[in-house]
Amino acid sequence: MTSKSTGLGSIEEQARKAKKRGPAPVHLWNPPFCGDLEMRIAHDGTWFYMGTPIGRKPLVQLFASVLRHDDDGKYYLVTPVEKCGIEVEDVPFLAVEMETEGTGKEQVLTFRTNVEDHVVIDDAHPIRFEIEQGTDGLRPYIHVRGQLEARVARAVFYELVGLGEDEDVDGVSHFGVWSSGIFYPMAKSSSLQESA
Repeated sequence: MTSKSTGLGSIEEQARKAKKRGPAPVHLWNPPFCGDLEMRIAHDGTWFYMGTPIGRKPLVQLFASVLRHDDDGKYYLVTPVEKCGIEVEDVPFLAVEMETEGTGKEQVLTFRTNVEDHVVIDDAHPIRFEIEQGTDGLRPYIHVRGQLEARVARAVFYELVGLGEDEDVDGVSHFGVWSSGIFYPMAKSSSLQESA
């Protein structure tokens, strides 16, 4: 339920003020909880307000800049004066493009999200692979900031798989990718051979 004093316009106004001062330090803000907004981020990264897609990308980017995922497992839009809950079906962002620089262990992967974040895969921004229930396929996720992640879009995942190679991890061969000197295993090489 949304507080009567809280609305999308109030969040938008506060987010614009915060953005003028640089990246929003949402991790430092501890405003009172003002209820849940009728806002949802769908599995495909589309933002909805009251059941209608938010068509203005700059507005989506603005809201994304004050998004926070707290330890309680919930997502909030946070400004210095209010904190409103929103629904996220999977993770809030989608990685829609990938750039590569170098090869092998020297390779560096950079992803662009649907809200124009550019994320270099490294120790602070790892990539992880999760088994998808029902299909047993892999779903890759990248760490964007705070406790926020982006799911790698299917077409981009195919590009990522194309860069994969086998590497020994603790005495077992794994298929995965390199970025910033770190190997990110997707699966055991033997399991991929069995499924081929």
